[in-house]
Amino acid sequence: MTTYHFCLASRHFLLEEEPLEEVLKERTRNYHEREQEIDFWLVEQPAFLEAPEFKEMKEQCPQPSAAIISTNPTFITWLRLRLEYVATGQFEAPSESIPEPLKSLAPVSAS
Repeated sequence: MTTYHFCLASRHFLLEEEPLEEVLKERTRNYHEREQEIDFWLVEQPAFLEAPEFKEMKEQCPQPSAAIISTNPTFITWLRLRLEYVATGQFEAPSESIPEPLKSLAPVSAS
């Protein structure tokens, strides 16, 4: 199993109120320069919130939600300090309650 760390907030807050796109682009550029594998993902309406252990967190987070999920705890700590109004946590997956750690429940739009 892998330990995943995350920052969670409303989709509106993360994607519209914060310059998150800029932060993630810079982080991606930095990883490419270092030839480092990407270890973070932006997931809209993350499925892991359906797990019983996250019931309370889901109830407290305005919906629809979004999360930045990473295997790098330092990156999530940095994001927490940078973004301020986010919830953080961690989980291990795949597991019975979280079989697909990066799964989204957001509807796929036909473009």
